Amino acid sequence: MFKIGIDLGGTKIETIILDSEGKEIYRNRVLTLQERGYKAIVTTLAECYSNAVTFIMGKEHTFGIGTPGSISHKTGLMKNSNTLCLNEKPVLKDLERMINRPVAIENDANCFAMAEASVGAGKGYANVFGVIMGTGCGGGIVFNNTLLKGLQSLGGEWGHMTIDSNGPLCYCGKRGCVETYISGTGISNRYFDLTGKRLPTKHILDAETAEAVTVKSMFFEQFGRALSNIISILDPDIIVIGGGLSNYPLLYSLGVEQVNNYIFGHELDTPIVQHKTGDSAGVIGAAWIGI
Repeated sequence: MFKIGIDLGGTKIETIILDSEGKEIYRNRVLTLQERGYKAIVTTLAECYSNAVTFIMGKEHTFGIGTPGSISHKTGLMKNSNTLCLNEKPVLKDLERMINRPVAIENDANCFAMAEASVGAGKGYANVFGVIMGTGCGGGIVFNNTLLKGLQSLGGEWGHMTIDSNGPLCYCGKRGCVETYISGTGISNRYFDLTGKRLPTKHILDAETAEAVTVKSMFFEQFGRALSNIISILDPDIIVIGGGLSNYPLLYSLGVEQVNNYIFGHELDTPIVQHKTGDSAGVIGAAWIGI
């Protein structure tokens, strides 16, 4: 069976088709063009799907979409999307009506986890925890090739676990969330707190000033706390890290040392590795979560 996946991003909409063996046979990108509004974007999604179906000559397939944001179980409306015109809109219902078939929609972190579990660094492992550490922090859980979303679709949302109740205020309303420390935004904010200056995250991580060293020390420590909590609850077979901060080499040495420091028993066996699917994780994961 073919798998059609679409990654709905803020600037582009990317479509992929995988064959029955998971091999890519089709890829296409178009602009999202948020300024055209909600109806135009949903129409474009329908057109992208139709083009993909035409390519495989209407043969049996699944279909999934990945996007920042998620569908509310209570209202059926999109929430927390960076494509702002989609928020509070019935994206799933309208699209299903337009193409006359069911659609799976998952957030980008869940799609990342599914991509890595299916064809990436987590392939062959039963229990995979996928982590995105970029502007924010997200995560997803895949067990035996099945996405574990949870009752409220909060499975894997480790970015808003509190690791310091007296810590910085998070946009979610709580204090000391994981995201306030070990995301790109968190690192930048902690540096600003010390210096009153704004620097790109990479500059802070590359710097050796006293302030930068302090921020990095806090980053590694809180990374250790956050992942040790996940291991204590889930005890995954592997943790795969994606997002911009996944490219920071010391994460896999000093960061992992801190995980070992905080894990119960101080005997860390869990592999903590960098992703393999790269920028294609979203669209590949969308194909694998399809229905």
